[in-house]
Amino acid sequence: MTAILPEPIDLVGSAVKLTPMSAADIPGLYRALARREVFEGGYGGGIAALPTDLVAFRAFVAAYYLDGAAPSLAWTIRNLTGTGEPRIVGATWMGEFDLGNESVHLGATAYSPEEWGTVVNPETKLLTLGLAFGHGFSRVKIQADSVNSRSRSAIERLGAEFEGVLRRDQKRADGSWRDTAVYSVLADEWPTVKAGLEQRIAAIASRATGGEPRREERSTIEGISPHRSIPARERPSLRHTRLT
Repeated sequence: MTAILPEPIDLVGSAVKLTPMSAADIPGLYRALARREVFEGGYGGGIAALPTDLVAFRAFVAAYYLDGAAPSLAWTIRNLTGTGEPRIVGATWMGEFDLGNESVHLGATAYSPEEWGTVVNPETKLLTLGLAFGHGFSRVKIQADSVNSRSRSAIERLGAEFEGVLRRDQKRADGSWRDTAVYSVLADEWPTVKAGLEQRIAAIASRATGGEPRREERSTIEGISPHRSIPARERPSLRHTRLT
């Protein structure tokens, strides 16, 4: 199957709904993600990139997710569980589409701390990876700062294979340089990875049915996922870089 560019569509699971990101989502994303504990994990270039107010966060989102410099897809993640309207709990991104080599990059994923270790992350990954492989991509790259043990553990738990470390790969918002740990999931591996995600989702749902918190064990919690970088030439006025 030849890889084709996915359309910006809603992705809906049992517990989460991903919708193409829009400007109307930004206040909700600000409440969910403009948090010290989210950026401390490396999201958006690290704590030095944490926007100080909604105006600064709008600029951050415009550069990080909606710059339009190359084909990409950005989604706002809503949690469908609980009562009331679905609440915005995070964001994710897909880009660097290489149709000829059937490769794509999944990253820039972050969740509000309240969602860490819940069903939100495994179901988000199930939906986004399924979209990529369903459109003919044979390799999905996922990466993280080499010192971010939390994100690396979460990627490895997906079943992604470690490919290596790119040294002095990207500049953080504070001016320091990071090494990037690169992982991938291949099309031949997807059935096993998919089954693992489905089992995790079912286990979390079972715990909730039994009256326990709708969370995984603490060791499996993912605070933030890998992110990507914004070349300085694209947004010289911003003080952050987008790291993946």
